[in-house]
Amino acid sequence: MMKWEDNVRRAVPYVAGEQPDRPGMIKLNTNECPYPPAPGVAKMARQMNWEQLRLYPDPDSGILVNALAEYHHVKREQVFVGVGSDDVLSLAFLTFFNSGRPILFPDVTYSFYDVWARLYGIPYITCALDENWHICPGDYCRPNGGVIFPNPNAPTGLLEGLDVVEEIAAANEGVIVIVDEAYVDFGGISALPLLNKYDNLLVVRTFSKSRSLAGLRVGYCIGNERLIRYLNDVKFSVNSYTMNLPSQRLGAESVKDEAYFRATTEKIIASRERTKGELARLGFTFPDSRANFIFASHAGVPAKQIYQALREKDIYVRYWDKPRISESLRITVGTDEQMDRLVKELETYIKKS
Repeated sequence: MMKWEDNVRRAVPYVAGEQPDRPGMIKLNTNECPYPPAPGVAKMARQMNWEQLRLYPDPDSGILVNALAEYHHVKREQVFVGVGSDDVLSLAFLTFFNSGRPILFPDVTYSFYDVWARLYGIPYITCALDENWHICPGDYCRPNGGVIFPNPNAPTGLLEGLDVVEEIAAANEGVIVIVDEAYVDFGGISALPLLNKYDNLLVVRTFSKSRSLAGLRVGYCIGNERLIRYLNDVKFSVNSYTMNLPSQRLGAESVKDEAYFRATTEKIIASRERTKGELARLGFTFPDSRANFIFASHAGVPAKQIYQALREKDIYVRYWDKPRISESLRITVGTDEQMDRLVKELETYIKKS
């Protein structure tokens, strides 16, 4: 080994879902929206003065911050934007989980949390979900350096009520509690109303799911003004120009079209509920997802075999060979046509198994 490698920071990276790109494939493995962005996004893209790309973007992302503040009826000083919610969450880990005490998050959850914790040298403890995949609030009522959990959870899709979120926030007023609401637009209940009561609460959102802008990388969080100020201090100590000009402009345009946003999420919810019925008919079981995916397992056929069989048919779902979840598949909700093809292939394979 070369001497210089002794001083390299080592990391076990997050592994994203496959990103195949072939005609006719069905991609149901990364929870992207199957519908295009709001019409105003394309219109703004056509109207943009691309000569402006020679200039640095607004470091404060003012046009997007203002649009989000107006949309959520909060002060602009309560909004922080980043390059996808992963960027926001990463900066939140770096900013707020700094006590040396272990942070807490569920054992079955978004698999980037432990990656950031290890990368930044943050000790952590995972708290086991119960047998029905729900959070046990009492597990978070102990000394810690911070708390983070998704709601609805990923990959289970289960939603915790505001009473659970409030119980955790109230029990941890000396640390920051982060609620990751990447999937809240598909039938969840947001913790945003609790922000006026708990100044240790931070709510994180993304444009990658319900707003069909995964390719632009737009995320944000809302909290009290001091939390946002601390986040900005860290951001500007790393990179002042994190969000590019098109993301700022097109993201702001997306926020304006509430009717399109509601219509899109309602279509996905309807497809999700219809697909649940079809999967149940085929012998699958799953938690009652309130996200844009279904976390399904089959008693008679191993999940890995189903995953591989679907892959051979150019249908991609997400599989993890990990404790507690190795017999489940996370299936993104696509269009009705995509879900019909998925169900047809599943039915054929299960009958042969």
